[in-house]
Amino acid sequence: MRIVLVGPPGAGKGTQAVRLAEQLAIPHISTGDLFRANISRQTELGKLAKSYMDAGNLVPDEVTIAMAKDRMEQADAAGGFLLDGFPRNVAQAEALDELLRTENMALDAVLDLEVPEDEVVKRIAGRRICRNDSSHVFHVDYNAPRQAGVCDVCGGELYQREDDSEDTVRTRLEVYHTQTEPIIDYYRSQGLVRTISAQAPVDEVTQRALEALKSEQAESK
Repeated sequence: MRIVLVGPPGAGKGTQAVRLAEQLAIPHISTGDLFRANISRQTELGKLAKSYMDAGNLVPDEVTIAMAKDRMEQADAAGGFLLDGFPRNVAQAEALDELLRTENMALDAVLDLEVPEDEVVKRIAGRRICRNDSSHVFHVDYNAPRQAGVCDVCGGELYQREDDSEDTVRTRLEVYHTQTEPIIDYYRSQGLVRTISAQAPVDEVTQRALEALKSEQAESK
């Protein structure tokens, strides 16, 4: 299957993308991973992307699209893929459609992970990270440390990242609503969108997504 995964920050896209890709035996293609891989390998696209990033500018759509195209053409993606973080806007969605058409392919489904805005803010703004080890992550409501502000694992100080502040989260949500959310209507007009409530335990959200995809496969037969 060829799938696009969308949803606001804090919806759990990264977690679900990995789980779904494993269940479906298709590669998980993440925009962040594409950028890191190309920059690390110093590909021409990576050098180009880094030049924009170093200057504090957004990487142009055409560079992101070229990276995605290169990844989707690799052998392990021949049977399908799950796109996470791409497309980010309608222009990228149109470019993806055109790219797939040239290869006589098409998307099978767009999974929209739905979470209320207040829940997104609560999820992200409540995160606390250990200064000694960033892999030690707690949450003031969902996974509180035994002692406030102290890491259960190593005793390090827990802090809130600047990116996790409520004001920053609301700014990120506004960017999502303005730039990325319109692709849901774009794909809905093609009958591809399957909306999944992501306000549930991780396993349950994964199961909901898999059931939606099975329904999509059944309808297409």
